[in-house]
Amino acid sequence: MAPYKRILLKLSGESLMGEQQYGIDPARLQDYAEDIKSILQEGVEVAVVIGGGNIFRGMSGTGKGFDRVTGDQMGMLATVINSLALQSALTNNGAKSRVFTSIRMEPVGEYYSRDKAVEALTNGEVAIIAGGTGNPFFTTDSASALRGVEIGADVLLKGTRVDGIYTADPEKDPSAVKYESISFDEAYSRGLKIMDLTALTLCRENNLNIVVFNMDRKGNLVKVLQNEKIGTLVYKG
Repeated sequence: MAPYKRILLKLSGESLMGEQQYGIDPARLQDYAEDIKSILQEGVEVAVVIGGGNIFRGMSGTGKGFDRVTGDQMGMLATVINSLALQSALTNNGAKSRVFTSIRMEPVGEYYSRDKAVEALTNGEVAIIAGGTGNPFFTTDSASALRGVEIGADVLLKGTRVDGIYTADPEKDPSAVKYESISFDEAYSRGLKIMDLTALTLCRENNLNIVVFNMDRKGNLVKVLQNEKIGTLVYKG
């Protein structure tokens, strides 16, 4: 079925809101859990990093009286909440998973180590890696790139609310044209906001390709793993 044996799936916290203005939409969470279970059943090893923007964004905290370090720490905790929610949804759907946290908070989650995460993957469990990198000033995009490289993922799948990378923001510019594929260097030179520069550089230097696709359309994750031409591939040229 799949062109990839082991994947790092980056999920957007904002997408977890669904049609809501805040928090977690149970229907969206259920869709995610069902899609992940579907590819697990095909033998794909799945690690997941989730953002926390549906609850709290560290950068936004700097405008609300928090310093950047405190704001980022609050954002890390938001990713743990989302990770626990995904674990619960996977359990309810009969899929095994383990939550790892980059900062110690047992028994909420296990303290992350690459070896334990890889062990979970080889046992057929979803490794949900929460807490970002554990450090302020790094985004969950950077965390997903770092964890993807560490666990030896074949690809980083970035699930978003748009169906790929465009020449401009398709939600603002109807004339925007979608890229089927684009090199890291071209994406950088064109200033395309795929991921933050730290994440993009980490992927490029470690030959970890990225596929950007619409995760909010149920079944798309399965289609990516069936090598259907959806989303945009970012590769090292």
